[in-house]
Amino acid sequence: MSHGGRRRIGTDGLARVEGEGSLHIDIRDGTVRDVTLDIFEPPRYFEALLRGRHFSEAPDITARICGICPVAYQMSACTAMEAACGVTVDDRVSALRRLLYCGEWIQSHALHVYLLHAPDFLGCADAVELSERDPASVQRGLRLKRTGNRLMELIGGRSVHPVNVRLGGFYSTPDPAELRALDEPLHQALDDALATVEWVSRFEFPDVTNDYRFVALRAPTAYAIETGRVVSSDGLDVDAAGFGDLVEEEHVERSTALHARLRGRGSYLTGPLARFALGADHLPALARQAAEGAGLEPPCTNPFRSIVVRSVELVAACAEALSLVETYAPPRRPATPVEPRAGRGVGATEAPRGVLLHAYDIDGEGIIQSARIVPPTSQNQLSIEDDLRRVAGASLDLDDEELTWRCEQAVRNHDPCISCAAHFLDVRVDR
Repeated sequence: MSHGGRRRIGTDGLARVEGEGSLHIDIRDGTVRDVTLDIFEPPRYFEALLRGRHFSEAPDITARICGICPVAYQMSACTAMEAACGVTVDDRVSALRRLLYCGEWIQSHALHVYLLHAPDFLGCADAVELSERDPASVQRGLRLKRTGNRLMELIGGRSVHPVNVRLGGFYSTPDPAELRALDEPLHQALDDALATVEWVSRFEFPDVTNDYRFVALRAPTAYAIETGRVVSSDGLDVDAAGFGDLVEEEHVERSTALHARLRGRGSYLTGPLARFALGADHLPALARQAAEGAGLEPPCTNPFRSIVVRSVELVAACAEALSLVETYAPPRRPATPVEPRAGRGVGATEAPRGVLLHAYDIDGEGIIQSARIVPPTSQNQLSIEDDLRRVAGASLDLDDEELTWRCEQAVRNHDPCISCAAHFLDVRVDR
């Protein structure tokens, strides 16, 4: 195909995304001149809604922000409020929180890998077509998701917007016999996760790389999920509060979603690629072996191979969950008391899609005076646009339909939300 003239690929409405958005890529004389991922979702007002509420309500309110990652919102809210009040929870409560979070990682990663992302690599329009061509693989993915949901239900009370989480811990904790009943499903899930890595590692990946500034949590000994310091590939090493001070959010005319940058550093990427680059040495042994078998070495800078990294994290979450179930001992009490005091608290945990930051100011009665929530999608948006620019520039020999498909993949690589499913773009091409 000739690279001369002008090609404009875009859509006025992105189908199946969280909120509403559009994509425009302007190509002139064989050069990508402009890329914009415009988000015009209506404001949801959660930060304003939190003001004036009691601090104990934050985990339940913020869980409603996402139906797929509610635990991430609950855990970031809890750690922020506990930091404000100077509370450290019991080690056994921490272990149970990590187990609940593993359940969320398992169900979210399985959903993304099998139903949202894999069809892109296998020439399928959607997961329905994939299930017709390869039912065993889709059944494996659904089995993984079901096991993650069962963990969330048992510990959190239900798999969507769990109701058993509170500041300081939980309202109630599971009986050891209840958790032991998940031993067999988790062994099966671990086998399925290992098979997932082997499956996706055989996909064909476009030869595209990006020089990312990676940002992720890093814990002293374990692969960071619910706790850790924020580190970056260019030397950042701060606690959650320090990270919050560095994250600058900008409102741009084309988007109601704020664009995040690091002060003095610029755009960055969080999520599986970042976690793997900055914490692969802390993966469980089985996950490290799976990564090596798939030919993965940190850092992985090909965004299309993020599906392999995400699958390695599936192995990690299943292995962690199995270990935590086998060593589970109920906490002495379900929750550590958290008494309000005037102050500011900042918390950060690793949602499946990346670092999720919460910051709150509360008064002496525990009334929330201000709230700030920085989700992974807003942090990644500038890097996603940069990916689109690189991917489009390296794929100009494709026809319009294939180029559109490639650009859809480039966005889905980062799993910006559950609803970016089979038909991410409704494309319009102007020549």
